[in-house]
Amino acid sequence: MLDVKIAPRVPEGVVAIGVPVVSGRVGEVGGVGGVGGVGGTPRGEPAPFEWICRLGELDDASARVAGMLLPDAPDEAWLRRQGFEAASGQSLVLRAAGGGPSVVLLGLGARAGLDAQRWRLAAAALVRAGGSGGGTAALLLPADPPGGDPRALGAAIAEGAVLASYRFDAYRTATTPVGIERLVAVSGSAPSGASDPSGVTEAWADGLRRGAIGASATAFARDLVNTPASDMTPRRLAELVAERLSDRPGTTVEVWDEERITAERLGGVLAVARGSAEPPRLVRATYTPADGGPGGTTDPGRVPHVVLVGKGITFDSGGLSLKSADGMMTMKTDMSGAAIVLSVVSACADLSVPVKVTAIAPLAENMPGGRAQKPGDVCTARNGLTIEVLNTDAEGRLVLADALALAAELSPDAIVDLATLTGAQVVALGTGMAAVLGNDDVLVDRLRASGDRTGERLWPLPLPDDYAEHIESEVADMKNMGRSREAGTIAGAMLLARFVGDVPWAHLDIAGPARSAESSGYLAKGATAFGVRALLDFLSRYGAADGAASPHGATERGTRTHG
Repeated sequence: MLDVKIAPRVPEGVVAIGVPVVSGRVGEVGGVGGVGGVGGTPRGEPAPFEWICRLGELDDASARVAGMLLPDAPDEAWLRRQGFEAASGQSLVLRAAGGGPSVVLLGLGARAGLDAQRWRLAAAALVRAGGSGGGTAALLLPADPPGGDPRALGAAIAEGAVLASYRFDAYRTATTPVGIERLVAVSGSAPSGASDPSGVTEAWADGLRRGAIGASATAFARDLVNTPASDMTPRRLAELVAERLSDRPGTTVEVWDEERITAERLGGVLAVARGSAEPPRLVRATYTPADGGPGGTTDPGRVPHVVLVGKGITFDSGGLSLKSADGMMTMKTDMSGAAIVLSVVSACADLSVPVKVTAIAPLAENMPGGRAQKPGDVCTARNGLTIEVLNTDAEGRLVLADALALAAELSPDAIVDLATLTGAQVVALGTGMAAVLGNDDVLVDRLRASGDRTGERLWPLPLPDDYAEHIESEVADMKNMGRSREAGTIAGAMLLARFVGDVPWAHLDIAGPARSAESSGYLAKGATAFGVRALLDFLSRYGAADGAASPHGATERGTRTHG
């Protein structure tokens, strides 16, 4: 994994130096979100470029980037002729005639609206533009960063750099090119080792550290999901997670085998697993903060408890409701939810998450073997409710039903589940964001705010009461599919809602953003592990004063403004 550090100056021997560039200033008109103002750029004219980091605050070695003394302001006309518009995520590589490291200009877009996501994309662009020969890249930081506090922006930079460097090449026999191996963030606030009275450099450093931890957890989840299904069986996945969590402070893990699953009456898990030669597993991991956490909002003496539930279908053939050949190609990734929630727990101790976190991951294969469940069968979930299985390819909600019932029995403050659940989510929202549904608007809004901060966007869908008839069954308490071509994502969530009781709950359908069709920005082709960073942000803020208010408008539990 790429190593991220902070230093007061550009180190010797770097192969690339990133220089961030913005276009326009606050209050300008035309392309920067302004609405008038004296002296603004006239509409239709391009906004001026400027360095985001004040080169004069750096020492001479840093200002003379790669042997080139950068001017006080970018040569905008020349840069535009090279096709560089300073757009978010854009880069332009410059090389000195005498050799030496490359200078990579990194677009951040307009100064107005500059946020952590643009810094995340800039760091990713630097890593991708840095070449394939290994080595160290440096990124020049501003002393007074626009777009957020240094801690948040440092985390975004580390996330973008580390995740852009991610490769899954465990099965390649040929040597793959080595990209940038280290990123040094060069702080302009403390050149040449000067003191840091304002704490800006310390904030940058802490943010970089936290971002690297979150990115490492994301990379671990990606590795689990990208591994071929025959090598990532329920048993193997449980073993790898137990091994990773074994030495984490405050963290315990238990693995239930098929006998225990049967004894615990997990009828949905058993029904799905029947058609496979691979037995199911259930992983339950718990992190407890060492200092007891901040206390709950209603009982200051109690540590808040959040339960995460993740769908863990390590391969989904569709069962007897068999998928097409094309439909099966990516189905090793149907355990993304389980990989994500377990990876989140693995990072909680390093981030000093202030709340108790439990992850529950039901693991099974959905195969059409001779013992497979049949369309029309009825299974009984952990809480005694019965489900008519009309489509064996709607299996995720069966295993989640058991896991959510287990989660509700723990009487937590909140339950959040993640699943690659419905194709309807992709139709509705595409691959750039996940759907979020739930019974508590404050919880939904807090998750959305965390998604906004981490670049893992969530869009709310409703759970209207009258849609419950979509899953009414003639022979059981409910059926596992809704109406053909109608509100498929809502129907899936309506079933899950019946297993959480009165506990505040949110469901993240990540079917679209869980996979990427190409390598771009900080995404690599294949598994994205979408949700790891958003959940870590949510958990790190849970119970804190700034998390008590709903950033998207809901003010109390159960207002159901989204439905």
